[in-house]
Amino acid sequence: MLVRLADWCYRKRRLVVVLWIAALVASFGLSSAFGGAFRADYMAPGSESKAALDLLKDKFPQKAGDTLQVVFKADGGVASAPVKARIDAILADIAKSKHVVGITSPFSPEGVRQIAPGGAVAYADVDLDRINTDFTPAEAKALVLPILKKGNTSLQVEAGGAVAGMAQAPKIGSEGIGFIAAALILLITFGSVVAMGLPMMTALFGIGMAVALGTLLRHVVPVPDWAPNVAQMIGIGVGIDYALFIVTRYRGGLAEGADPRRATLTAIATAGRAVVFAGTVVVISLLGMLLMNQPFTAGVAFSAVIAVLIIMAASVTLLPAALGFAGHRIEALHVPFIAKVPKAYDKSVFYRWSRFIQRRPWPAAIGGLVVLLVLSAPFLTIRYGFPDSGNDSKTVTSRKSYDLLAQGFGKGFNGPMLLTVQGGSGPGLLEPANALAAKLRGVPGVAFVSPAQPAPSGDTAIISLVPTTSPQDKATEDLVDTLRTKSVPAAIAGTSLKVNVGGIVPGGIDSTRAVSRRLPVFIGAVVLLSFLLLMAVFRSVLVPLKAAIMNLLSISAALGIMALAVNGGPLGDLIGIHEKTPVPSFIPMMMFAILFGLSMDYEVFLLSRIREEYDKTHDNGLAVADGLAKTARVITAAAAIMITVFLAFVLIPMVFLKMMGIGLAAAIFVDATVVRMVLVPATMELLGDRNWWLPGWLDRLLPNIHVEGHEISLEDIDLQDSHVGTRAVAGRPAQTEG
Repeated sequence: MLVRLADWCYRKRRLVVVLWIAALVASFGLSSAFGGAFRADYMAPGSESKAALDLLKDKFPQKAGDTLQVVFKADGGVASAPVKARIDAILADIAKSKHVVGITSPFSPEGVRQIAPGGAVAYADVDLDRINTDFTPAEAKALVLPILKKGNTSLQVEAGGAVAGMAQAPKIGSEGIGFIAAALILLITFGSVVAMGLPMMTALFGIGMAVALGTLLRHVVPVPDWAPNVAQMIGIGVGIDYALFIVTRYRGGLAEGADPRRATLTAIATAGRAVVFAGTVVVISLLGMLLMNQPFTAGVAFSAVIAVLIIMAASVTLLPAALGFAGHRIEALHVPFIAKVPKAYDKSVFYRWSRFIQRRPWPAAIGGLVVLLVLSAPFLTIRYGFPDSGNDSKTVTSRKSYDLLAQGFGKGFNGPMLLTVQGGSGPGLLEPANALAAKLRGVPGVAFVSPAQPAPSGDTAIISLVPTTSPQDKATEDLVDTLRTKSVPAAIAGTSLKVNVGGIVPGGIDSTRAVSRRLPVFIGAVVLLSFLLLMAVFRSVLVPLKAAIMNLLSISAALGIMALAVNGGPLGDLIGIHEKTPVPSFIPMMMFAILFGLSMDYEVFLLSRIREEYDKTHDNGLAVADGLAKTARVITAAAAIMITVFLAFVLIPMVFLKMMGIGLAAAIFVDATVVRMVLVPATMELLGDRNWWLPGWLDRLLPNIHVEGHEISLEDIDLQDSHVGTRAVAGRPAQTEG
């Protein structure tokens, strides 16, 4: 079926290209007319912090949106007459801004505590009508930037909070940088501008459609504003890599004397099959994130899946059509000093390397394992949590306001907790709620507790609590646990009160623990399903088991490298993380989903070629060595492309995208070097023919899935009706890499 489709696309190439162009234009048209807005919910379903937030939305609508804090500093004191007058004028202007529903001035009776001891620092709370994830960058800039312009030499004005962070986030074309780097690698790999352009074209079509259609997804599920970055990151990588594998096989066919049509169909019958299977594994791995039961993961997973599915479709339809146009001219516009025809595989450095590993499998296996374990070690010290404004660059206003508030009011001021109280109405609620507040003031680690504030309905009250320690301090997490398990239950014993401890810090703690609880289920499901698919493909028990173990080891090594980067040392400085930064718990989860699928890509391409060689010779040692020698060059080029694409994302200001960029790049590097070039051939050499052992009863139960394919011979092509047969015809082994 796949080869028939490719042949139709090859013959109807003009129509296919027109259809793809029409689809791309239509997708942008739909996006422009019906695109939705970004939404995200990071609260763990069923958690105490989620319950507190829902109550705020219901009972305190004016508190349900985000709060923008406008921070003032005047060395002569903010209460001096000229400074006070200027602050009042600034707040009056802010009150007229869109999305502002209320302001608490430091000079109002309600804001009496908003002037720091010493009088040099003060702040105003600006209540907004929506949370930060509902703001577009343009809306955030329109609100915040005019505020920052109101400062002068006598009065420093800064803005704090998530919306302020959005307003000063610069736009960096990291995707463009990744594309340029990928183009250079392809040019070096192929030595031809035409050959380089085909994978780039496939990726551009796929990513363009995926980004456009992703805007429609926002009407169906909540999609975070960073989901398109993740989808592009994955789509660019797999789009170029998948086309690279197919084009490399096509060039090999031409070098052996095949005509362009036969070379195209052979490329699809071999590398194309592997692309479809590898892409399927990536999709399964990404969809596994849905098992985490986190509201924001569906938008991220579906955005990335759309990109991968479109890339897969382009690889087996648009690319064969493009190869039909290229024909023998694929070597046109050749780059000087790069050989037009790759060396015979048995003359390459990879051939010599494969024989070196074959002669020393034990040292290679042990050495590779030690390297992975050493790289994984820092992961044991990783600190989970949510980065906040204290992790921003010291040049942006959100960080400046964070530091001013910590300086004036204490470290814990940037992470207040909100306690919702229910269980009565009117005085019957306020009196016990204020008694609760009084008791909490004596809890160690508590700096301030506000009086209870009733809701308009009178049946709910809120209490603000400020810890003595910073939001990311382990002591603050311990305080949340103490409040929930000891202090609050003891204070409300004998009453009818129901209390939820919420806020940014408790919400982050709840989310981290919810992800941690479900992570084993997610990992187990993805590994098991991938194991079964690989077992059906390669008719082996040990090959998929080894693949799963090695993928887990390479992912843990990548997480170890990421843990080093977020510690703020030299590696962190290199990517813009200058201080110790906590890692959101969803980062390892998402990295696993992405990396397990992408690592399987290389596993499938390598093992499918090894299996192809084994079916020809039934000599395991020769098949492993030749399979490695024939695929190493293209896998290395594919990995280099993926690494450059991922590294480009460390330029994005969002710190968690920096984390993912360095982690994913490290994983691909480790996977393509230590795992694919050392551990896989060494362990397969040691296992010998046991690699291909499968019990008879299991062989009968498993479906037959073929990804190694076969070369297409002239007998396979019916030139009269252009139907392509699917029977296997023995062909001579390819004599070029890839």
